[in-house]
Amino acid sequence: MSSPSEKTTVVVAMYHFVTLDDIEALKPRLLHVCVQNQIKGTILLAHEGLNGTVAGPRTGMDALLEFLKADPRFETMQHKESYAASPPFRRMKVRLKREIVTMGVPDTDPNKFCGERVDAKRWNNLITDPEVLTIDTRNDFECAIGTFKNAISPNTKSFREFPQFVDTQLDPQKHRKIAMFCTGGIRCEKATNYLLKQGFEEVYHLDGGILKYLETVDKDESLWSGECFVFDERVSVDENLDPGKYISCFGCRMPLSEAEIASPHYQLGVSCPHCYGKHSAAKVAGLKERQKQMELAETRKDEDD
Repeated sequence: MSSPSEKTTVVVAMYHFVTLDDIEALKPRLLHVCVQNQIKGTILLAHEGLNGTVAGPRTGMDALLEFLKADPRFETMQHKESYAASPPFRRMKVRLKREIVTMGVPDTDPNKFCGERVDAKRWNNLITDPEVLTIDTRNDFECAIGTFKNAISPNTKSFREFPQFVDTQLDPQKHRKIAMFCTGGIRCEKATNYLLKQGFEEVYHLDGGILKYLETVDKDESLWSGECFVFDERVSVDENLDPGKYISCFGCRMPLSEAEIASPHYQLGVSCPHCYGKHSAAKVAGLKERQKQMELAETRKDEDD
């Protein structure tokens, strides 16, 4: 993983399930701290807790974490860090939501109970057990660019579809041991709560998610294959938590490999093999105009420099 001396921007992924009764009052205070400390990204607040990925200078990030952990409700919140050469976000947003990760099932509360947490160092032993079914709880496009060996994908387009996958594809009598993982751990906390309510007894999840695993486990011992999708302008990170080789299609937001970028259906800022021919003429025209304006702005910037 790149060191702070090699990269100037600290990227922090964090979440915490805790009851918050004052999200309306907390929002402006949190936004103020971030703006004052040159932090950009997105933080979601809901009555069930906080979820966010933000980036900024080391001193600014330390100030934000100090602000949050001064509140007893966030005192035990964990976070994952990586580094980037430039800020992967353009602005700072704090949003109020019904859920900090949307599954759409009422009364899903990981604060009451969830599956057994397995740290990164014990994860390999768990998922190589032949009796364990390993499930990637992320969406299909995330699984496509990287996952753990022998893990299955629920082939979901959004986390809202995960309960249906459980209800139709899993059986408590047949699937006795289930291990689940996601990017940072947040989806798994809700997913394991749901499975336990459906009668599954042995349910485990990777504590800290893929990001903590890549940070902790040596490459020669790693069972991870590929890159990990992240929801910022880096698009993906490699096994060293450095920015990966994927870029994002602005037309449909899909991560694109080098082969997909070479496709005749790829046009920068407009389309890719996943969305070519699926947009209306008006949307294509708008995307082309947006790309033109971005290129003009970049040209002006170079001339000013």
